[in-house]
Amino acid sequence: MASEVASPSAPSGPPDIESPVTPELERAAERRASRRGALLALPGVLYLVLFFAIPLGIVLVYSFATRSSTGRAVLGEWSLDSYARLADSLVLEIAWRSLWLALVTTAICLLVGYPFAYHIATRTAAVRNALLVLVMIPFWSNLLVRTYVWRVLLGSGGPVSQLTEALGLGETRLLFTPAAVLLGLVYGFLPFMILPLYAAIERVDFGLIEAARDLYASGWEAFRRVTLPLSRPGIVAGSILVFAPSLGAYVTPELLGGSKTTMLGSYVVRQFLSARDWPFGSSLSFVVMTVMLAAVIIYFRVGGRTL
Repeated sequence: MASEVASPSAPSGPPDIESPVTPELERAAERRASRRGALLALPGVLYLVLFFAIPLGIVLVYSFATRSSTGRAVLGEWSLDSYARLADSLVLEIAWRSLWLALVTTAICLLVGYPFAYHIATRTAAVRNALLVLVMIPFWSNLLVRTYVWRVLLGSGGPVSQLTEALGLGETRLLFTPAAVLLGLVYGFLPFMILPLYAAIERVDFGLIEAARDLYASGWEAFRRVTLPLSRPGIVAGSILVFAPSLGAYVTPELLGGSKTTMLGSYVVRQFLSARDWPFGSSLSFVVMTVMLAAVIIYFRVGGRTL
């Protein structure tokens, strides 16, 4: 009898079907993704806790301490005397000077930085990259070194004074004046205004500006109604990045302003190093940090989420 050819056996069971996605599986996947995100964020969180949260907590604790007759901070005797001293006339004068210098610095940086950032954003790629490198060149050297250069330039025998004398205007004394501090702050923080403005303006759809001009809007109207609102996130970001460090600046006022133009940063340092009044220095620095934190929160609420 002829042998039968064996045919391949058919599968005995039904074909494999993918498991349906259930809410339990979705929640498990979300938990796994959350754990991976937590592990990735762990180094950054540890860094913030060690170098920001813990030091800030120490400063807060010392701000409620009392100062002994020998200048030592006594942690066991808590009081609000350090915060009450913040209403002294000298502190208010220094705070007002720091506030208006920070505001004027921010305004000047905005007025100077906006046209320059707009110019960068509207150039070709090669020119744009070259201009951005010029903006970032100051970051290649230390702020302390650059401030010392301004001290030489603005000194009584410096190039500025020699130029005014050659023009018959007499000797110019700019060093150790509010004008010198303002000039140093603008020079130091101008890149912090230009870069966010450039990032915001570069994202603007310039076709909208052309459409506004086609609808008979003048150049000023197109800028006011189209370009300015669309670049508002950059304005908010740049203003915060300039105002916050200007308010607590130390190096620039110390080198260019001297004792005649004391700002909050210098005054806080003197409380710790010279006066040895740690509770008062801690309370003042904590209030300054609170103001800066409030400015950052305003930035995130007003313009940070639209960047």
